[in-house]
Amino acid sequence: TGSRTADTRAALVEYFRDYGRIMIATEAAAEGVNLQFCSLVINYDLPWNPQRIEQRIGRCHRYGQKHDVVVLNFIDLSNEADRRVYELLDQKFNLFNGVFGASDEVLGAIESGVDLERRIKQIYQTCREPEQISFAFEQLQQELAHEINAQMVNTREQLFEHFDEDVLQKIKIDSTASLDRYERLLLNLTKGELQQYVKEIDGGFVLKSLPTGAPTGIPLGEYELPRRDGEHHIYRLSHPLAQWLIHQAKARQLPAAKLEFDYNASPTQAAVIKELQGKSGLLQAHCVTVTSLERAEDHIVLCGRTDTGERIDQEELEKLLGFPVARIDLVEQENSATDLMDDLNRRKTGILQDVNQRNLKYFEAEVEKLDGWADDLKVGLEQEIKELDKEIKEVRRTAKAAPDLEEKLNWQKKQRELEKLRSRNRRELFDKQDEVDARRGELIGELEDKLEQNVEELPLFAITWAVN
Repeated sequence: TGSRTADTRAALVEYFRDYGRIMIATEAAAEGVNLQFCSLVINYDLPWNPQRIEQRIGRCHRYGQKHDVVVLNFIDLSNEADRRVYELLDQKFNLFNGVFGASDEVLGAIESGVDLERRIKQIYQTCREPEQISFAFEQLQQELAHEINAQMVNTREQLFEHFDEDVLQKIKIDSTASLDRYERLLLNLTKGELQQYVKEIDGGFVLKSLPTGAPTGIPLGEYELPRRDGEHHIYRLSHPLAQWLIHQAKARQLPAAKLEFDYNASPTQAAVIKELQGKSGLLQAHCVTVTSLERAEDHIVLCGRTDTGERIDQEELEKLLGFPVARIDLVEQENSATDLMDDLNRRKTGILQDVNQRNLKYFEAEVEKLDGWADDLKVGLEQEIKELDKEIKEVRRTAKAAPDLEEKLNWQKKQRELEKLRSRNRRELFDKQDEVDARRGELIGELEDKLEQNVEELPLFAITWAVN
């Protein structure tokens, strides 16, 4: 570039990318360098200006980054001021959680951040006792809270108003949205089944009491998916309450009904559902259970068509069922579902193909482990035989050079013992190869039994639907 400083920086970055493992840098590296090949940022110290921290993290969070960027911060927890600075940056400015850039709405509320940096510096200079420091930071947080909250509310309202639901899911607009798909489904099922027994909280629920028939020994209190602070109960698919609720829901007999979905009542948008406004059709849900490799896996299969015969795929139907329902009417069971049965069979075929692919990978992995074990045995024994061959040659050479009959005889005995050992190792090698072949046959037999598939199908419910 002609600039020695710029060329030096570029050379350092290139060396780090191609050869280095760790780069130690001053604040000078917080701007003007691209480190998207790196996915770990360690803040040895934390600037008081949150935008400077965002700039540091942004060196790695650039176009081309293929991994989640992990940020580690060194904090002196014995220092009340340092601890409160981190608390402010983490909890108020949300710098270290979620998707990079999610704190933009907060940072936008404080403009350059210079004033905040000046305020924190003032606290460091004027406060000496932990109580003084704590009180000063409490005041600062309260003063910032109004600006930050107002900015966040405004930003989120705009996002919910203008962004598609899929976009909101990708940017993880709140902690509930940051749950994965199955966690959200489990949380929705739990709230729907328990209703008055739970109180909804962000990313979880408060279990106030247990309904009749629920498993005993389940503690009341706050549950989270996933656990974030270590104080709340963790709630997952294997939890006894979750298992009981799933069993209750699957066993419930649901009459045929007509559901009218209100698209405009939803806080989020979905382009694929918007296209269904003014349309109606049929929807059926089945639980398809595939038993293979000595385990059973359930698949909820949704099949749907519009009244004009348009097929609706699984993902769209899942989105549709997540929209608010304005009206429910019981109807006669629909019999004109031949097309839906065709869709169900098509989905079952796809599920079985996926299962077969996974089983194939399992089989290949087992065979690879067996081959690796066989190779280890073979290599070890062959190496021993080679070493014995060398030793036998050396003994023969020494025996030929023996000066008298007695010594020559002793070397001949030594040679015979080594040759016996070599013969035994060769036989052992053949025996091990036979053992490998036998084990391979057993493995194939075991896998044949395990790979046998059993498919069961359970109708869950059928509805007619309309989107207003």
